[in-house]
Amino acid sequence: MIEKNTQQDTPDNNPSFQKKVWITVGIVSFVLLSLLMLKTTINVFLLILAGTLIAIFFRGISNFIERKTGWKEMVCVVISILGTLLIVAGLFYLIGAKVQTQIGDLMETLPKTIENVKHQMNNSTVGHEVIDSASSDDATKKVQGFAGKFFQSTFGIFGDVYVILFIAIFFSIAPLTYTEGIIQLIPKRGQEKARTIMDKLNKQLRNWLKGKLFSMFVVFILTAIGLAAIGMPLWLVLALLAGLISFIPNFGPIIALIPAVLVALLQSPETALLVAGLYTLIQFVESNFITTLVQQKLINMPPALIIIAQLLMGALTGGWGLILATPVTVIVIVLVQELYLDNRETNNTN
Repeated sequence: MIEKNTQQDTPDNNPSFQKKVWITVGIVSFVLLSLLMLKTTINVFLLILAGTLIAIFFRGISNFIERKTGWKEMVCVVISILGTLLIVAGLFYLIGAKVQTQIGDLMETLPKTIENVKHQMNNSTVGHEVIDSASSDDATKKVQGFAGKFFQSTFGIFGDVYVILFIAIFFSIAPLTYTEGIIQLIPKRGQEKARTIMDKLNKQLRNWLKGKLFSMFVVFILTAIGLAAIGMPLWLVLALLAGLISFIPNFGPIIALIPAVLVALLQSPETALLVAGLYTLIQFVESNFITTLVQQKLINMPPALIIIAQLLMGALTGGWGLILATPVTVIVIVLVQELYLDNRETNNTN
């Protein structure tokens, strides 16, 4: 008699099961590798975007010079780049000594102010609990982890600045070389649409950048006048900090307020209240008047959408993501409008 093979396949000796396991492992590994590459790609994209914004600034100045003088394009571009760099270097040279002195004073003042605030807060039960919670090892590790995440960079801070600056210079000198190179990668039937999208992106980013620079300048001037009128020490460095950090919407004014209030507390609680009120008033003016004027030239960007983009980009890429979240949002909105919404409306009409 022929004996029947009653042995059943188990997961250990079933080729089909082993194949499924290896496929699953391969898919998980591919997803993880793709996410890692995506994060790195986003970091590089942010550096390219920062260089593009600076190039737009350079080209805007060169176009203005060309319209007023009629000089050749390349001459105007060189004047724009070198002139901007020389002006920035000159400003640092002229006010550098004073700012450096004030920064040194600020570094000496802040620890004393923090100790003074801690001493005053320890006099109350609630303040004592807050100090204990903030001084705990767990809170310290969280702050250190957040700071390390926020200040992370792709090539180091100076390396990032170096890359951004040279990208900006190359983009400024020959912008058509790069835009046409991207367009040539697209099938011919979509190249005209691609040119339209590139032109709209350039216009929207240029308008946004002009509005943002104007807003930063107004914040700097108003803050400097207000702090000088109050009689605040370190008013110049605090005003510069407020103007620069206002580039970051929503979170920038809060970040700039912290050192100003700490310095003011060393004078008196009343001075700290005046400084907080001044920053709040300037933020109100900037948000409700200046930003409103800027938004009239831009596509509609809901404030909640910008905050969400800042949180996502900040958590994913750190400081660069938080700083460049708004122009990234502008790019995404333009792409969605041009590639999806307009096509959907056309299809519905047909």
